[in-house]
Amino acid sequence: MIVRDLTTANQSNRRIVSPDGNWESTRLLLKQDQMGFSFHITTIYKGADFQMHYQNHLESVYCISGKGEIESLEDGSKHSIAPGTIYILDKHDKHILRCSEEMQLACVFNPPLNGKEVHNAQGAYELEADVI
Repeated sequence: MIVRDLTTANQSNRRIVSPDGNWESTRLLLKQDQMGFSFHITTIYKGADFQMHYQNHLESVYCISGKGEIESLEDGSKHSIAPGTIYILDKHDKHILRCSEEMQLACVFNPPLNGKEVHNAQGAYELEADVI
């Protein structure tokens, strides 16, 4: 059994702040936990507007608090994000995330992240060798 709490994890090396200043993410479950996915609580800062394209990962995102919008770059569709909304990037969807009110999101990645990843120039996380 694995038991962790967000407050303690936020004070550890599991909390990653993006170099571009758009988000921070506390990675509660990682590849080293051997569950086949990783689980993160991510904060997107108000005013953030950035493109992502997870070429190496599938992601599910559930909005806990805040407001924003996701835009598909495949078809131009836009979807509001508010508490209770889930969006699933099941086709490595290229998208833009916009945050109008600071959002707290619960995110699941498959394959799991090692923990230190930040977005590359294409807005993706690289597949890394095991990092502890």
